[in-house]
Amino acid sequence: MITCYLGVGSNLGDRRKNIKLAIKEINALKDTKVIRASRIIETKPVGGPVSQPKFLNGALKIATLIPPSPLLKKLKNIEKKLGRAKPVHNSPRTIDLDILFYGDRIINRKDLVIPHPRIFERDFVLGALSEII
Repeated sequence: MITCYLGVGSNLGDRRKNIKLAIKEINALKDTKVIRASRIIETKPVGGPVSQPKFLNGALKIATLIPPSPLLKKLKNIEKKLGRAKPVHNSPRTIDLDILFYGDRIINRKDLVIPHPRIFERDFVLGALSEII
């Protein structure tokens, strides 16, 4: 199993419920287990429309056998299942799932960058990761 860290956030609807449902869906993926979740904190949106609601954000430590690209596709399917729409970049969303780290892999493709390129721009991500590493 590969240790992987995910970012999770929501700023539409019942934000806490959206995150709980996403964790349940991730845990239900074949060959994947959620090992630990950080506490959930409220943060101001970074980027996107200025009038959007605040986020609830956290991070997850998972173990998985799913390779990075298929894992990203499965996470995007969970987002879609939980009602995420992408009308504009960084728009409000019911759920946002990001691969922050995937083992010690470094990937730099148009569709997937690991480690996540904005980890160090977001203190809430660093704080959440420090809780679960």
